[in-house]
This record gives sequence, C-alpha cells and structure tokens, in this order.
Amino acid sequence: MSLKSVIDTGTKLWLDGVKPDQIRSNRALGITGATSNPTIISQIVANGQFDERIAELIGRGLDDQAIAWALDDELVQSAQTVFLPAWEQTRGNDGYVSFELDPLIEDEQNPLSQAERVQRYVDLGKKWSAGHKNRMIKVPATPAGFEAMEELAAQGVTINVTLMFTARQYRAASEAIWRGARKRPDGLDHFKSVYSIFISRVDVYTAKHLPHLSPAAQGIVGLANAKEIWKENQAFWKDKGLQLQQEIVFASTGVKNPADPPDKYVEALAGSDIMTVPPETLEAVQKLNKRYGRTVGHMPAKPVLREIEQSVDQQAMERTLMEEGLAKFAAPQKSLIQLVREKRTSHR
Repeated sequence: MSLKSVIDTGTKLWLDGVKPDQIRSNRALGITGATSNPTIISQIVANGQFDERIAELIGRGLDDQAIAWALDDELVQSAQTVFLPAWEQTRGNDGYVSFELDPLIEDEQNPLSQAERVQRYVDLGKKWSAGHKNRMIKVPATPAGFEAMEELAAQGVTINVTLMFTARQYRAASEAIWRGARKRPDGLDHFKSVYSIFISRVDVYTAKHLPHLSPAAQGIVGLANAKEIWKENQAFWKDKGLQLQQEIVFASTGVKNPADPPDKYVEALAGSDIMTVPPETLEAVQKLNKRYGRTVGHMPAKPVLREIEQSVDQQAMERTLMEEGLAKFAAPQKSLIQLVREKRTSHR
C-alpha cells in the first residue's frame, strides 16, 4: 500500500538509481522515472556485470573516459526504455531519466575558465540529449551551469537543475531557463524543466555546523528550505500558461540520521511534484504499509521558521554544500575511469 499511497497524494516517485533490475522491479510498483549520477554508475560497473561490455569497447579502440561515458549512456538509455510509456501517457510530463554531465568540468584539479566550463556544459548537454525523448540533462547550480542553462533551454534541451540547496540558486536557475525557453524556435508546447532541491544533506550540514539549533529546528531545516522553494516555484510558473509542469524534484530523501524513521522526508513531502528516492528508502516505505496524506504544504511552526531564518547563514550553507557536492560527484567519476583502466589492464 505504501508507495501507491504516496503516489495517490499527487507525488511522482523516481528511483535514485539506474540499476536495471531495480528499474524493472520499482516500475512495477508505480515508479515513473529515474535519475543517475557518477556515484550510481561507478557502483554498478564495480560489481563486474559489465566486464564483457568493457572488453568489447576496449576492442573497438575506445579510451577509458569514452568507455565510462558509453556505459553511463547505455544504462540511462535502458532505463529510458522502461519509462517511455509513462512519458507517452503523460505527453512529456513524466517518465524521464536524468543524465549527469561531466562532474570534472567543475573539478578544482582540472582548472577551466568560466567561458570554457559554460561551453563544455552546452556542448555535452546537446550531445547527450540528442535523439532522446525522455532524457533530462542534469546541470549543476554553479555560475557556469546557470550560464549554460539559458543556451541549453533555448536549444530545446530538457534540464534537471542539480545540486541546489538555496532559494538563490533556484531563482538563478529558473530565470535562466525561462529566458532560454522563450527563445526556442519550436515554441513552448514541449518545454519541461525540473529543479532538484537536496534535502537530507542540509540536515547533515546543520547537525555539524549549527549544533546550537533547538531540538524543534534541528533536522527540520532541509524540509523547511525545500518547502519554501517549492512554494516559490509554484508562484513563478503559475502565470506562464505552459502545457507541461515545471516541477521541483525533492532530492536527497534518504535519511542520514539513523534515529530518523526511513520515511521521514517521503512522508513530509507527499502531495506534489517529484521525489527521487534511493532504492533502500523505497523498499523501507513499501514495507511500512502506511497510508500517506498530502503534507507538502504543511510548514513548521512559525517560531521554528524564525529560528531557522535567524540562525542559518544561507550563503555559508550553500558554499559548503556545493563544495562537498561537487567533490562527491567528481571522486566517483575519477574512480569509474580508474576502474575501466584497471579492467583494461586485466583484459590484456
């Protein structure tokens, strides 16, 4: 009952992963989309099930990076096939799989100018979206990412803005994408964009950097933040007259605090837009067999909101979480390339 109950509130549930067997099993439970990132791809390849495919790509003369991206592309494409019926049934409002652009563009060890980063995002966004009806391109909420979003939206690329933690980032992203969307030569009938707000990482941040928060506020900042941005998104697109929904993706919904119930974020955000949920959280929610109601519009008590507003330095939080987030995506991408390199050596 549990997952169906969440979906019945109006929430679209997407799997945070593209492992083929998990895609199939969760699709049967009503999941209508998925998302990928370097950590997910690296973990899938590490288990050895793609060794034969790697050997084949080595035989075709591809280098290590090209092989890593070919595997990423194939895994996302496989998931897209499963969710394409959902995309067709909703006429492009659901059924997407998100593809992450190269996290090494923002890697401090690979210094590029702002203009070079922007161009890389644009070139790769166009390359990896070409020919895909139900693929979203994940672009991070960085200065180069914001600049690239306008051009990508103008080119008809469907964007999932990722690594967002603050309302400032949301505003920069939505405004850039809307500017670009209005330049689309084919009009706005098929325009779709989503904005991924990371939640549990915010609560990890406050537990570490703001231990003085009251018990009523500690562990709630991520939800309060996400709900405020959700309301802002509703207002921003309300008068645009678009056929498709421009939605918030509630991301990072797996609990990090072992003391929290596994459905903490799922329960608190049910009722609208999209949630990307790790497979272990989906499994836990399904086992709970609970009935959920629409709670996304329920805000914490006003004194708690005042405390959060007064105590949380949004700029400091954004800066810290972006640095951590970019590093967390760059490291597994490097590991994936290294893993391919090691398999190449063993193949010889």
